[in-house]
Amino acid sequence: MKSNLLSKSNTAETLEEIHSQWNMEMPKTKTLMIHEIDDEISLITGDDFTAIKYGEIYLPFLSETVLLEKFPNVVVDSGAIKFVCNGANVMRPGIKKFTKFDKDQIICVVEEKHNKFLAVGRSLVASDELPNMVKGEVVKNLHYISDRFWEAAKNIKK
Repeated sequence: MKSNLLSKSNTAETLEEIHSQWNMEMPKTKTLMIHEIDDEISLITGDDFTAIKYGEIYLPFLSETVLLEKFPNVVVDSGAIKFVCNGANVMRPGIKKFTKFDKDQIICVVEEKHNKFLAVGRSLVASDELPNMVKGEVVKNLHYISDRFWEAAKNIKK
């Protein structure tokens, strides 16, 4: 895995791109490191900040609880945990509660018992469609606990 320190201008540019996608205030970070996992995917790390660049999409990293809490979420029942943690998309029957979100928005997946973050994905429908949905995919799972991004981050931090 190749790692590079971004220049100040590239750091500012990257934080601005993330800010525009997530539509939220970004942490004040002077320097960012980029760790290339493959041609399409990189881990971006800074002071108290980790994100994933997945093609042109930026995803919050699952260890960033304070950041994840700022995103819309769906709460899944205990029966969905095993599937979501193996990379399955989130299906309507497993969703117990949800906050307001639009189609194609970054969404966090939370388990209902302990309120732990399980995954980050992109919404395939808007939240106002959910009350009328009985089945079907709601969230495309892009990052989940123990996936290759999670494992790559372990190697970076230590």
